[in-house]
Amino acid sequence: MLTRGIRGAISVENNDKKSIKEATVELLRAMLDKNNIELENIAFAIFTVTSDIDADFPAKYAREYCGFEDVPMMCYREMEVKGAIKMCLRILLSVNTTKKQKEIKHQYLKGAARLRPDIAE
Repeated sequence: MLTRGIRGAISVENNDKKSIKEATVELLRAMLDKNNIELENIAFAIFTVTSDIDADFPAKYAREYCGFEDVPMMCYREMEVKGAIKMCLRILLSVNTTKKQKEIKHQYLKGAARLRPDIAE
């Protein structure tokens, strides 16, 4: 088995707990479902948010609603780059898989689809 990275991003409606929870759960479920990932194959998860999101930790909702109790997780703030997308949550999952790099289905949802229009659904 190899370790692969699965990227995802989603725009967050508002800087409040409800919106952060909804965005985190929607994005994680899409990443897991589209790639047929089982929780025990996740090595770790990294969450980043833009500086306008500070109402809660996305990792909290991964643990509470997506079964990530045993997955090591960290939350970080994104670099502030002029003209970059606002209100954006990004996730990087490190997973053990037999999939080839080209078989990985990265997920860019809602307003974050403009980050990678070449692969957004």
